[in-house]
Amino acid sequence: QVQLVESGGGLVQAGGSLRLSCVASGSTSSISTMGWYRQAPGKQRDLVARISRGDNTNYADSVKGRFTISRDNAKNTVYLQMNSLKPEDTAVYYCNADILLTLRSYWGQGTQVTVSS
Repeated sequence: QVQLVESGGGLVQAGGSLRLSCVASGSTSSISTMGWYRQAPGKQRDLVARISRGDNTNYADSVKGRFTISRDNAKNTVYLQMNSLKPEDTAVYYCNADILLTLRSYWGQGTQVTVSS
């Protein structure tokens, strides 16, 4: 079992920045890729960014050049630095962790990000 706890969401004006954090606990040695997803009201949950154990990253086109994902394996933490935020970035942001050699995946409870225009 893996538990994920996100923090760092909030209200920010357009053009501002936020840094999200997600701390993993439990069977953290079994975690492979970690990522951030977001879900706006009435929309599906979409990938924002993912990072492998070897720090390979991929991003949604809509956030490339503005968001940066990173992880600190010693702290079992993944971060999402969000710069140049836009109102369309408003959503609940969820942390995700995939488990090595399985199809299992864990989710955090989500943190709200609201960008005002």
